[in-house]
Amino acid sequence: MRKQKRQKFSEIKAGLDDAESLIRKMDLEARSLQPNVKAVLLAKLREYKSDLNNLKSEHKRLASANSNQAARDDLLESGMADAMSVSANQRGRLMMSTERLNESSDRIKESIRTMRETEELGVSILQDLHQQRQSLLHANDTVFLLLKVPYRHHLLTGKFEGKDEKEINEERRKKEQVKEIKMLF
Repeated sequence: MRKQKRQKFSEIKAGLDDAESLIRKMDLEARSLQPNVKAVLLAKLREYKSDLNNLKSEHKRLASANSNQAARDDLLESGMADAMSVSANQRGRLMMSTERLNESSDRIKESIRTMRETEELGVSILQDLHQQRQSLLHANDTVFLLLKVPYRHHLLTGKFEGKDEKEINEERRKKEQVKEIKMLF
């Protein structure tokens, strides 16, 4: 179709060139005629020249538009090929991105599972530590009561029930250890 248009434009251009050549020949002949005929013919030739110039301008405008359209069509054709290759390239990149996204989702799910297991283990450890703390506090209370009874007896009687100073210091040391243990919890 473009080839036919180009051929028609070439034919029109050739016809316009022929018309211009004929008008020049007619102008030369009209100038060689008698003045009364010459004036009428030169007026007619001016009209023909004006019409020819209008036709040339119109042809030039259409040829320019056609060449612009042809260039646009060429660009679109090459653009379509480029678009298809770009589209295939984008599709490939999209598939790779989707695959990476799926892999990342799997890793996140695995991390969440590991985090929950770790949290459950932490809760279990905290419960065990709480039970141990309760046991230590109970043992501390028991030791404190055992140490407190002889000391009360000492306050009432003034005797240490056979305990010497070494044993009393040992009891005080144990009390201090118990206090330190309490401070830790």
